[in-house]
Amino acid sequence: MMTVFEQATVATGGAAVDPMGGVVGTLIYMVVIFALFYFIAIRPQRKEQKRIEAQIASMETGDVVLTTCGFYGVVMDITEDDVIVEFGSNKNCRIAMKKSAIAQVEKAE
Repeated sequence: MMTVFEQATVATGGAAVDPMGGVVGTLIYMVVIFALFYFIAIRPQRKEQKRIEAQIASMETGDVVLTTCGFYGVVMDITEDDVIVEFGSNKNCRIAMKKSAIAQVEKAE
């Protein structure tokens, strides 16, 4: 009875085959796929998140904001974690919300 290594040697015409060659090739393939995934998906997402965080950090009273649910409003007051946003032309429609609920900031002119 022949071992797997002996069978591989016979199948290749007597030339020795490195049984670890397939593992190394697969490992390199996986590293390349992960690197592509990182540069295509993860890195741009982190860049966008940092841009949004910078916008929120520089937000001031009077700036126009777009919330994550699609409403535009004007910032009336800012605290550490919350903002009060006025929606529409109705001066009575002021809503307190978390800063994380803001998707975009447009500076007042």
